[in-house]
Amino acid sequence: MGYHWAMDRGLTFVPGEVYHIYNRGVEKRTIFQGSRDWQHFQELLYISNNTEPLASKLMPKNSYEFKRKGTIIDLLGYAQMTNHYHLIVLEKIDGGISKFMSKFATAYSMFFNTKYERSGPLFCKPFRAKHVYSDDYLRWLFGYVHLNPLIIYDPAWEKNVRTKQINEAQKFLREYRFSSYWDYFSGEREESRILNKNVLPVDISDLENAGEMLKEYRSWAPPGYPVLV
Repeated sequence: MGYHWAMDRGLTFVPGEVYHIYNRGVEKRTIFQGSRDWQHFQELLYISNNTEPLASKLMPKNSYEFKRKGTIIDLLGYAQMTNHYHLIVLEKIDGGISKFMSKFATAYSMFFNTKYERSGPLFCKPFRAKHVYSDDYLRWLFGYVHLNPLIIYDPAWEKNVRTKQINEAQKFLREYRFSSYWDYFSGEREESRILNKNVLPVDISDLENAGEMLKEYRSWAPPGYPVLV
């Protein structure tokens, strides 16, 4: 997809409001080089969403068994791609998103740099954020984020997609482990603990069908996003 990477952080995060958070590797570099990288990123989405510092407790072998004292955001959705990621986040407390992103990005960068013996920033700064100001926007964004991994299924899927391919695309999305599409439509798993689906303010049950999600994506887009034709 074409991404809008403009520096649009001229906003204030307000409790109770939803935001699209996204970022990519510096110089468009790959941020996942091995299977463990993809998994550790997910684990950090879970353990960084905690009122206590990451180093305050000994981590269990299974990160999803980590007992959080409290959460600072509500994560509603996410998708990981080779060189970037998207998050759908509800600001739960004052400063929650900023604290979460600082903990999360620092922890993953340290993990990645140590593993691959590199130094310096891994992600672009600052991270990008857009206010999701309506239910229509949120439904559209849910499709936008969860359709993103189709570039792994087919780099030219936007041009190639046809009705007969919808079932194949949907099968890919349902089996893709590094997106919250799985948690909404494929069933519960350990990684489902990353999300708080109970606070999702719109009904997205019809978007299980990739064709419906594609229609939603094509129907309307807020300023600064591409629209499929």
